[in-house]
Amino acid sequence: MKYIDIHSHLNLEQLKVDHESVVFRMVENNVSTITIGVDYETSKEAIEIAGKYDFIWAGVGLHPTDNANEDFDIEKYEVLAQHKKVVCIGECGLDYFRVVDEATKEKQKELFKSHIEIALKVGKPLMIHARPSKGSQDAYEDALEILENYKKENNSLSGNFHFFVGDIPIATRVLAINFTMSFDGPITFTSDYDEVIRFIPIESIMSETDSPFAAPAPYRGKTCEPYMVREVVKKIAILKNLTEHEASEVIFTNAKRTFHI
Repeated sequence: MKYIDIHSHLNLEQLKVDHESVVFRMVENNVSTITIGVDYETSKEAIEIAGKYDFIWAGVGLHPTDNANEDFDIEKYEVLAQHKKVVCIGECGLDYFRVVDEATKEKQKELFKSHIEIALKVGKPLMIHARPSKGSQDAYEDALEILENYKKENNSLSGNFHFFVGDIPIATRVLAINFTMSFDGPITFTSDYDEVIRFIPIESIMSETDSPFAAPAPYRGKTCEPYMVREVVKKIAILKNLTEHEASEVIFTNAKRTFHI
């Protein structure tokens, strides 16, 4: 495989319906992926899917807002986290996009810390979801404060900020703790991310789709699939003055280093 989509959801209904065709298009386009859980059931499904293919891996975690009805059981997630096909802990983090009350924010922070504890225990990186409130960087600032404190105690903590929408000061803090940042379809149809992508060293950048969401150009309006990550890589290559081949090689190397695949 020449390309990697480090964050997809093959375990969600939109892609499960035609699972074999989705995987066929991945093979056809030389694309591998990490399928990410957003709660306990989808985390188990991610492992099941990853177990069928040697070019698919899994992430396990409870998304900060996707399943408000689930009570986080750290012991159950620790069991999942130890599976050989699990290469990251998450999707976990902070989502302040619709949050207004401090009590909910504090609950999210405690949940995030539980995922960090699992990551440290099993020695695997975090897959971080950080979505700030409109016009701010608040979720990034709070997540980084937590991570920076953990790094002081245990420098082995590692991870990736998925679907990165932070600015250059936030990216600078992410680089300072030696985490990576991944980019999605929107970079192909807006220039909003150009400056920060040019700023971040290519060795700290990864590609993803977050499929079935946020399809890149020229597939906008369609259900996003992992094979479409090639368009994300193409845009990163342009912004970093690299060939597509050079960009895909470095990004795959970054994924191997971060996720030990």
